[in-house]
Amino acid sequence: MIGPTGCGKTEVARRMASLSDAPFLKVEATKFTEVGYHGRDVDQIVRDLMDVSMALTKKRQTEKLRGEAKGLVEERILDILIGPDGTGTNKSSRDSFRSMLRDGLLEDHELEVDVPENLGQGGGKDGEGAVVAFGGDASSGMNVQAMSDLIRKLGGGGGQRRGPPTERKKMAISEAREVILEIELEKLLEKVDLKKEAVAAAEESGIVFIDEIDKICSSRDYNSRSADASAEGVQRDLLPLVEGTTISTKYGNVNTDYMLFIASGAFHAVKPSDMLPELQGRLPIRVELNGLTEEDLYKILTEPEANLVRQQIELIKTEGVTLSFEDDALREIAKTAALLNRTVENIGARRLHTVMERIMEEISFQAAEMEKGDDVVVTKKLVKERLSDVLTTSDLSKYIL
Repeated sequence: MIGPTGCGKTEVARRMASLSDAPFLKVEATKFTEVGYHGRDVDQIVRDLMDVSMALTKKRQTEKLRGEAKGLVEERILDILIGPDGTGTNKSSRDSFRSMLRDGLLEDHELEVDVPENLGQGGGKDGEGAVVAFGGDASSGMNVQAMSDLIRKLGGGGGQRRGPPTERKKMAISEAREVILEIELEKLLEKVDLKKEAVAAAEESGIVFIDEIDKICSSRDYNSRSADASAEGVQRDLLPLVEGTTISTKYGNVNTDYMLFIASGAFHAVKPSDMLPELQGRLPIRVELNGLTEEDLYKILTEPEANLVRQQIELIKTEGVTLSFEDDALREIAKTAALLNRTVENIGARRLHTVMERIMEEISFQAAEMEKGDDVVVTKKLVKERLSDVLTTSDLSKYIL
């Protein structure tokens, strides 16, 4: 994807991933270095994607099992209150406690709950089978985590298998309900092979968005080869990854044959033809995005649910002041943003942030001292007043040395 900054390249890919409920990872091409240099290898992209896929799979399975777990929570609370399920008198008292629990009469009653120390960190199947991968990115903490798990398992061996270490905590039933729900969900998730499902999701529908790909290209006009460790060497390292290879991760081996790789860049200083020919061939579909027009900027201000205008209205509402924008004012903001993009520097939709901040600067400070229930209306005249100095200096800025 080729297009100026702030025109929505990343957002297009992110929306596409959320529509298909696919594991999505955005990485900056400049963060990686050639193999052999200190820094992150490109293999780390697949490992990070697997972490995203694992979290997504766990979330999906958790939602599926939540209904079943909620039914178990009630039984578990009753077990702690009056002992395990039984018959006769115990059954009648259990029923009376159940009705009291459902009516909310026992919410403040305190319980002692055994909480696993690593609650919420499990990876299904008790986190077994972690691959200890030496090398790669030490800062990721992946190897440290795998090593500590291994040491804990070796230390806690001694014949029969024991469960994870627990800590006894005293808490009210209202708080304990959430904790017990987490514990029950972890137990149910142990029966599901999350790793296998996560690896399949990453391999079959994973999307990797490599941003700023133009920053690792050097112009062919210069004969001297760049000594930058994050330049052409990274392009060479990306070749097998995009083509299809097998990477070892802590969840097992992951094949990249069917992953979708999307590369994007502004390509101001270099041309797409300056990339390695082999990498160009592996990214066959080329799309050019246009810069945003005045009408596009107006749509961005008004159409999204949590648009910039609504954010400002909600922010000022915390002071008890009602803020509103006239339609003419929004048109003027879009017009000014488009003009600044043309005359100063084209930074796309990010320009709206700077324009909006300039307009709201004084209102934000004054709102704290206003009376509750006051109304503030942003008109076209106000917008022109606030932005007049920006527009006058913008034309001269290019001549200042």
